[in-house]
Amino acid sequence: MYTEERLKELDQMAYLGSLGAIYVPEKTLFKIWAPTARTIHLIVFDGYYGRVKETLPMENQEGEALFQLELLGDQHGTTYRYRIFFNDGSTTETIDPYAKACTVNGRRSVVVDLARTNPEQWSKRMPAFPDDEAMIIYEVNIRDLTIHPDSGVSYKGGYLGLSQANTQNQEGYATGLDYLSELGVTHLEFLPFFDFDSIDETFEQPNEYNWGYDPYNYNIPEGSYATDPYDPVTRIKELKQMIHALHQRGIRVIMDVVYNHVYQVENHPFQLTVPHYYFRYDQSGQLTNGSGVGNDTASERIMMQQYMIDSVVYWANEFHIDGFRFDLMGLHDQSTMQKIRQALDQIDPSIFILGEGWDMSSPIPADEKANLNNAFKMPRIAQFNDGIREAIKGNDFNPEARGFINGAWYMEEPLVNNFLARYDSEKFNNPKQVIQYCEAHDNYTLYDRLMMADPYHLPEIIIKKQELGLALVILAQGIPFIHAGQEFLRSKQGVRDSYNRPDSINQIDWSLMTQHRKTVEYVKGLIQLRKEEPLLRQTSYQALHCSTEVIQASDQIMAVRYAGEKYDLILMFNGGEEYAHFNVPLGNYTMLVYNGIVDNEEKEYLNQVKSINLLPYSTTVIKRLKK
Repeated sequence: MYTEERLKELDQMAYLGSLGAIYVPEKTLFKIWAPTARTIHLIVFDGYYGRVKETLPMENQEGEALFQLELLGDQHGTTYRYRIFFNDGSTTETIDPYAKACTVNGRRSVVVDLARTNPEQWSKRMPAFPDDEAMIIYEVNIRDLTIHPDSGVSYKGGYLGLSQANTQNQEGYATGLDYLSELGVTHLEFLPFFDFDSIDETFEQPNEYNWGYDPYNYNIPEGSYATDPYDPVTRIKELKQMIHALHQRGIRVIMDVVYNHVYQVENHPFQLTVPHYYFRYDQSGQLTNGSGVGNDTASERIMMQQYMIDSVVYWANEFHIDGFRFDLMGLHDQSTMQKIRQALDQIDPSIFILGEGWDMSSPIPADEKANLNNAFKMPRIAQFNDGIREAIKGNDFNPEARGFINGAWYMEEPLVNNFLARYDSEKFNNPKQVIQYCEAHDNYTLYDRLMMADPYHLPEIIIKKQELGLALVILAQGIPFIHAGQEFLRSKQGVRDSYNRPDSINQIDWSLMTQHRKTVEYVKGLIQLRKEEPLLRQTSYQALHCSTEVIQASDQIMAVRYAGEKYDLILMFNGGEEYAHFNVPLGNYTMLVYNGIVDNEEKEYLNQVKSINLLPYSTTVIKRLKK
């Protein structure tokens, strides 16, 4: 543990240039920042898994924090570690925290010529995502999506499984890549696919499972998703193949990044390179635990901040990543997040940033935390809106709590405010900062939650409630977020947090997609409706205030009207178990959504109508043309 004065001294020694193994065909320059080290040796191995070949002292100007060494010749494939000697007499040996490739389980760093990792037709980034287009995020885990026997995928559970086209389940319906393309989502948000430490990539225990929120090598793809985790190039190339396949379908990739903590501090290269600098400690010298997993990194320190910036820039440039989801973003400081935003803007201003803006315990002053309370200070960084989640289904931490879709009274007002992207709260600068969801990888699936609350309800009632929850998310102002399989009533068999549970709990069961085909088609229709109707995705609160009328938010009914130039949209949601007679202005309408069916072709006309019969647990959307 360092004093604040010593930490400031270390910050003053920061180096903001390139670090790691900097490769060109003629030579490789190894650079590492280690201000508390006396001497550092580069350990070079004979091949990926051979013995030590040579140990070379690195160069350092006295009083400087940077150690470096140049090796001539083509060093692609050179395998190495660092041995660090400190002034107090202690010694550590570590991988390179800036490495871009590694051996199995990340235990040795490898120099890589990244040009040799590019798949065929790998070229440039996708064009910038238009600001006025609908964005629909779909959260997936790479393994979950294709590991089920009925996925029809050859390379199940890995990068290549999601690169494969023309896959079907036993009933002949599209799965995997083709299914995602048909569904119509615009962005896939992947659970972590950087190299994490909680899975043995040798697969000595073949059924081992983990979501991956256990960072080890931040800048290297996870090996358990590759066909050959022993070969350092394979994981990089196959991840690029997956991203390329998605981009070819017009689907963009959001990467879940976890810079707020590491798996094991004592074994992580941060701690082994500059002990105690990258982490937060309390007054007693203990690691802080705002993350809940035993440690918190210190984004407010210059070199941790710079590491995060360099890391996302690398992923965006080298892998063409289209967005980043920051796990427990509330543990970071605003300055770091703003600098990340600025750095990504230099690559593509449409790269999307979202994060968990929960108010976490940390020594950062309250007005400097990157959380929901300070969202208005970070205008181009989106945050998850737990308000709509709670209003739709009830408190996420109490399975017996109820929300609008499962019988709760007096949830209409909080629901409508959150449905309209908290337009009265002044928390956000614009609706695109608001991630609207009612299910994610954490906690119970919506289906499991509904079954717990009402285990004796008929299956068709549970389906109606599920569809109502989905419609509220997809039609809300802001950015809709769907958890993979939510559209066909995904279950985790009542397991709340399945981060380390087996495939039998976590896998996407593609037979459910067939069983609940009507709901899948309904969701596809809602997504298409959102894309076609600008009134459903307004880009400013000023426009939203000018166009919106809350018609009703009481008695288990929520109804809003959006006034457009040529037509009005009226959205009506019935969260009750009874039919409801709802009055509308006398006029001619077309029915867009009714009884679990979306009619984007507007074939059903309602002439001189002044009321609509709302079905129990239902969504109804009508359009009124203006003269």
